[in-house]
Amino acid sequence: MKKLTTILAILLITSTATAQANEEMIIGVWTTGSGNARIKIEKIGSKYYGKTVWLEKPTDAAGKPKLDTENPDKALQGTPRLGLRIMKDFLHDGAGAFSGGNIYDPEKGKTYCGKLSIKDANTLVLRGYICGFKMLGKNDTWKKYVTAK
Repeated sequence: MKKLTTILAILLITSTATAQANEEMIIGVWTTGSGNARIKIEKIGSKYYGKTVWLEKPTDAAGKPKLDTENPDKALQGTPRLGLRIMKDFLHDGAGAFSGGNIYDPEKGKTYCGKLSIKDANTLVLRGYICGFKMLGKNDTWKKYVTAK
């Protein structure tokens, strides 16, 4: 009986450690599917957030930093796109999946419901959809950004 209890305890600890490792794989910098932006995903409290840390074209035609000009809130239209938080409130719901959060598209000024799925250590699939209509959305595959050493 002691042997069975020990084996069960080891399995529980191992599975908990594996789930936690999968959860932490999302943390880091990811290149979007288009390759024109990099998003840093971090954990704040129990939720995951993402902000823009690099843009292929960070300035407008006049050479000034791009702003969040499409934001429906006029007061936020002067916010720089670089450093803009575009992902909010994602919760880990097991096996490399994250849901319950929102994704903001600064190109369109729209906010969508979202789901994130880790396919492997270097691949993340983001699904943005119209809230309440999961079928009305699209996937974008992001790749983990690794700096040269």
